[in-house]
Amino acid sequence: MSKKNKKEKSVEAPAEIAQETVETIEEPNVEELSVEEQLQEQLGQEKDKFLRLFAEFENYKKRTSKERIELFKTASQDVIIALLPILDDFERALLHIEDDKEAEELRKGVLLIYNKLLQVLQQKGLSKIEISKGDAFDADHHEAVTQIPAPTDDMKGKIIDVVEKGYKLGDKIIRFPKVVIGQ
Repeated sequence: MSKKNKKEKSVEAPAEIAQETVETIEEPNVEELSVEEQLQEQLGQEKDKFLRLFAEFENYKKRTSKERIELFKTASQDVIIALLPILDDFERALLHIEDDKEAEELRKGVLLIYNKLLQVLQQKGLSKIEISKGDAFDADHHEAVTQIPAPTDDMKGKIIDVVEKGYKLGDKIIRFPKVVIGQ
């Protein structure tokens, strides 16, 4: 090899080395950026998952607390439904005792017990559904036991008689009033 070839190689060699060095420096930066971008993307995804999970948990807490409140409101519903026929029996007994003038003291005792039972049930959220003869029949709030011919034309489709009283526990109807309607 001649001196000129050696010089050219030596001149070329540092340029090639410099270019290789630049390429090797740039490649890790490109890889680091892509790794950094990937980490940022994964971090964003994890934050999104966390926020969704947190929101879902908050909704769960609200739903369970609402269900718990509803359960407390209607926890005694079965017991109160079982006591409704007893209320009906008290009302029938009071109607029959009123006819007998000799049983005045008995009537007072039965009335006292009836009022006490009614007061306790009202404290627990029980209320009567107030209806009277001549009210319009509403299938959503009344239960028609039977239909009879209306005594007058204006009583058609209206309540003629109340067979059994209806009751609500809070806002929920636990027994629909049973009525006779005019046809």
